[in-house]
Amino acid sequence: MATQQAEPELQEIFAKHEKIYPREVSGRFSRLRVISLLGLLGIYYLTPLLQWGGRQAILFDLPARKFYIFGLTLWPQDFIYLAAILILAGLSLFFFTALLGRVWCGYACPQTVWTEAYLWMERKIEGNRSRRMKLDKAPFSARKIRIKILKHTAWVTFSLWTGFTFVAYFTPMGVLANKLLSLSLGPWETFWILFYSFATYGNAGFMREQVCLYMCPYARFQSAMFDSDTLIVAYHPERGEPRGSRRRGTEPKSAGLGDCIDCNVCVQACPTGIDIRDGLQYECIACSLCIDACDEIMDKMSYPRGLIKYTTENSAQGKTQHILRPRIMVYAAILLVLCGALFVHVSQRIALDLDVIRDRNTLYRETRDGLIENVYTLKILNMDSDSHRYILRAEGIDGLKLVTDQEEIMVEAGSIYQMVVRLQADELNLEQRSVPVSFHLQAADANHLQIVEEARFVGPGKT
Repeated sequence: MATQQAEPELQEIFAKHEKIYPREVSGRFSRLRVISLLGLLGIYYLTPLLQWGGRQAILFDLPARKFYIFGLTLWPQDFIYLAAILILAGLSLFFFTALLGRVWCGYACPQTVWTEAYLWMERKIEGNRSRRMKLDKAPFSARKIRIKILKHTAWVTFSLWTGFTFVAYFTPMGVLANKLLSLSLGPWETFWILFYSFATYGNAGFMREQVCLYMCPYARFQSAMFDSDTLIVAYHPERGEPRGSRRRGTEPKSAGLGDCIDCNVCVQACPTGIDIRDGLQYECIACSLCIDACDEIMDKMSYPRGLIKYTTENSAQGKTQHILRPRIMVYAAILLVLCGALFVHVSQRIALDLDVIRDRNTLYRETRDGLIENVYTLKILNMDSDSHRYILRAEGIDGLKLVTDQEEIMVEAGSIYQMVVRLQADELNLEQRSVPVSFHLQAADANHLQIVEEARFVGPGKT
């Protein structure tokens, strides 16, 4: 008898996306998140309004190649500071992840911050979780279209304001607003406003948890920074199992049940749609909303709080918890050293730069007085917020003469002054064909502004 061959089973590589409707909960962690999100959004939107010394306090002026950070003006020569800040940011992420888990994802990540802002607008316009689900399942009607248009209008408006604010960090907000009102925005300003608005609208309005699950690399390598003493959000099965529904006031042990009533409120509150009761998962962003949701249910059932809580793997297993451990101490030591080095370097930074370029078209020439002469092009960069008068001198050869058209050089604040100077020396004082010389530049009205730049003086040398 012939056996019937089973049909091959088709499996999809990617799971079909199902929209998540996070439930709104209240509690100490949700209030802490609101404070964090409002603070971060306030910093982002209000910072371009701050003024410092007659200009925008924080401004990245790319055409002029100047970065203004309150009283500090950074130039392309100061790129090392940006590199140092990025390194510190990376090490800080490692430190806080090893100590507090994914606190960055749950409380400070831009994706989390703007997603919560868009969810808040969605709740205010469409209603709570059940109403939003019912509205999306309902057929199109005049009421549904009106509500959806209102929601997306709010989203688009907020997105455009977000994009406008982003560009205001590179073009002064007052100037940018005047250009917008007069319809004279440049092509790049228009592009970045629309691009950043579209990115915010798409990521926070539609993709939401998909960014965390599939696009963000942090969730993939976070396990490398975790250990048994890292703070995590965890469900305690020894207390909650076996789970099951029951009436309020029921004693769990007498009913043969654990404290978990299997209400799924923790799942409904999760912005990534996971069940924390299945154990630690990479999708968990440690937002702690499931903790507040579970505590609320425990209060209603008159059970102790903490069925879901912040804990560590060692603590959950009854082992001793170690906060100060080698990994944390190494991260902390590196951060302290780098922060201290950066602070010292910035505090001792000289807001002056001198670039010396020797004329290579002619190695040297002889003057009417029989002196050997080299020509140099000097570029003086005044990185200070005030204008200064500078005095220039040269050293390195006995009897070296500096020939220039001006005794004092006036350089405006935040500008580059270029000039041509000549150095003359007696051939008898030249020990070699190429002799090191140095240019000394000193501000006449500020003793701390001085710099020395090395150069070479070329001559016939001694035979």
